[in-house]
Amino acid sequence: MAVIRVHIYVSGRVQGVFYRSNTRRKALELGLTGWVRNLPDGRVEAVVEGEEEQVEKLVQWCRRGPPLAVVTGLEVAREPPTGEFKTFGIRW
Repeated sequence: MAVIRVHIYVSGRVQGVFYRSNTRRKALELGLTGWVRNLPDGRVEAVVEGEEEQVEKLVQWCRRGPPLAVVTGLEVAREPPTGEFKTFGIRW
């Protein structure tokens, strides 16, 4: 399987609804590495690496998010994988 890396920006009501913690849980469940954080403009940002199929599953999950989230936009950009991450964390 090919390892890929994506950079994700999620817009909508995605802060204060456990979006980051649920993204981390889902990423770990899928065996992915990277990080997720809130941005000052109200969006959530994530960088994700892993097997392409698993990364795509997380991207699809991000389109919905956790139950309290209202996702209005999702930007996904592919980047070259670096292998720099050991796990998936939340950045502050």
